Amino acid sequence: MAYDSKLKDPFVDELFRAILTLKTEEDCYRFFEDICTIAELKAIAQRLAVAKMLQGNRTYTDIAEQTGASTATISRVKRSLNYGADGYKIVLDRMDGREREK
Repeated sequence: MAYDSKLKDPFVDELFRAILTLKTEEDCYRFFEDICTIAELKAIAQRLAVAKMLQGNRTYTDIAEQTGASTATISRVKRSLNYGADGYKIVLDRMDGREREK
């Protein structure tokens, strides 16, 4: 069954297919450096760090101090974790599994 989202369109499909071709961390650095501004990439990375810390039951204060994220950003990420499409959960669960394998 295909995922249905307001995001879904041919350009986004193509972007995701491109991302799925990346094989190494270096590939990711090269692609995302070309496709995103530094600020965009750092904002995305910050949201992932916030999500990981929220799943670890860290406080907003601790998260804000460690990541520099605003409470508004932390709240948005928490809303996505609780009511979103489970994208954070999928990625964080997979990352956690890989960390345990190491």
